[in-house]
Amino acid sequence: MSHLIAVTGLVAVMAATSLGPASSSASASAAAELHLPKPTGSRPVGTTSLHLKDTSRPDPWVPGVKARELMVSLWYPAKAPGRHRAQYMTPKESELLLKDGGITGIPADTLSKVRTHAFTDARPAGRARSLPLVVLSPGHSKPRSELTGLAEELASRGYVVAAVDHTYENVAQTFPDGRVTTCVTCEMKKDPDVWKKLEQGRAADVSFVLDELTGAHPKWKHARLIDPARIAMSGQSAGGASTLAAMAADSRLRAGIDVDGTVETPLPEAGLSRPFLLLGKPATYTPGRPGTGANWEGVWAGLHGWKRWLLVTGAVHLSFTDLGVLVDQLGIEDGAEIPGARAMAITRRYVVAFFDQHLRKKPQPLLDKPSASYPEVEFCAPEKKTCA
Repeated sequence: MSHLIAVTGLVAVMAATSLGPASSSASASAAAELHLPKPTGSRPVGTTSLHLKDTSRPDPWVPGVKARELMVSLWYPAKAPGRHRAQYMTPKESELLLKDGGITGIPADTLSKVRTHAFTDARPAGRARSLPLVVLSPGHSKPRSELTGLAEELASRGYVVAAVDHTYENVAQTFPDGRVTTCVTCEMKKDPDVWKKLEQGRAADVSFVLDELTGAHPKWKHARLIDPARIAMSGQSAGGASTLAAMAADSRLRAGIDVDGTVETPLPEAGLSRPFLLLGKPATYTPGRPGTGANWEGVWAGLHGWKRWLLVTGAVHLSFTDLGVLVDQLGIEDGAEIPGARAMAITRRYVVAFFDQHLRKKPQPLLDKPSASYPEVEFCAPEKKTCA
């Protein structure tokens, strides 16, 4: 169960991919050159952050906190590049993430210096209600920044992207007043009930974020650009599992993707009739193989709309996030048989194709059958217990 294996922060690099202690010392020279692959769309990318507070409910993990506070990063197509390239994460977040993962031999602020391709508060491009919105949810213990590479790609292709940090569910999260919250859920025993609570709590977080972006008094000054009829969600690991819970709870989400996430919350008895993509690694999600696939087979049976089950040969859990790219650049062996940059290119291509087809009504033949351009991607037929 992939999000059960991925414990805290960059420990997932070690735990989920059998990284040994000897390989956790990274190259200082490589650390100085960390960067994300450039987005391939035609638009420059802008970004900003929102601090949101839901006073209608207490925090689910720290009941003494009477309102659920969230940090959200937005990416969007910009009219022109801005002056200031966005910071990947804060130095303190970098320090705590590296410490938690046992990554040594590089400066503590290394991850705060990752080169991104978005510009802070650049002027958005687009007409009123012209841009689809995609919500992103990261893996358990991970910051929202781990999905920056995907977010920048979507924004460069004309999407508004909202990545949510689920407070107390990641190693380090910084608020505008300087507070840094850490991972309360990382210390909890991970039984199915805890995962269900987490998935359902994230669903509530996402609905609240949608309220704040598309309601009568939106918290983003450019929210009028968002088309409220074209909203979807994707997440990795626990974030992917939470996508199903969020779609079941909120009909505003018109399509969804679970990227390598084991699902604990059952679908409603009637199932789900909106488009859904399952994208993962063969080691965990091959139908019919003993010890794999069963979780997604149960999900598959409850999906009654357009659906696909795709696996990326050679991928490991972190291959679907920025971490696959960054550990390669640091010279850390992560167990993947596919380079991080290639895995990101595949993830970007298929995620964009899915949203282009289902939010923009642009048919995508890539999603119909295997492609010679992406031989690593297998199409699975769970009913036949085969992938090809």
